[in-house]
Amino acid sequence: MNQTVKVKILENFDQDLALPSYETLGSAGADVRASLGKGEEIKISPSARVLIPTGIALQIPEGFEIQVRPRSGLALKTGLMIVNSPGTIDSDYRGELKIILGNLGKNIEVIKHGDRIAQLVLAKVLQANFLISESLEDSKRGSGGFGSTGRN
Repeated sequence: MNQTVKVKILENFDQDLALPSYETLGSAGADVRASLGKGEEIKISPSARVLIPTGIALQIPEGFEIQVRPRSGLALKTGLMIVNSPGTIDSDYRGELKIILGNLGKNIEVIKHGDRIAQLVLAKVLQANFLISESLEDSKRGSGGFGSTGRN
């Protein structure tokens, strides 16, 4: 099933760049590119976080979100990660899509204009009704926290 997401081209978008796109028929995430300006680049020092512009804004249908996820090859080869992964773009946000990249590696990494920097996954959203309750049903896990279910 396909769902339409409208894309608004902003002033800083390079018309030679592709819109978010799926690289294969089975891809869950659409790659999004850095729109920095032709010939421009951003250097990301170890431990640093930067905001990378894409030059686009989105109109996501109500009842959906777009999750911003790392590109696995970029993370493996460079140590660059989406810091707030998965990031959420709400359906009522209309500003420029910018990607927060953090360098978890030991080397300065460079993002160049047009580089694929993240993938976007459209996901259905349900909003919860939070209700105060005097008690909760018991479960096998109970109040066990981190690591309480074992290692295997």
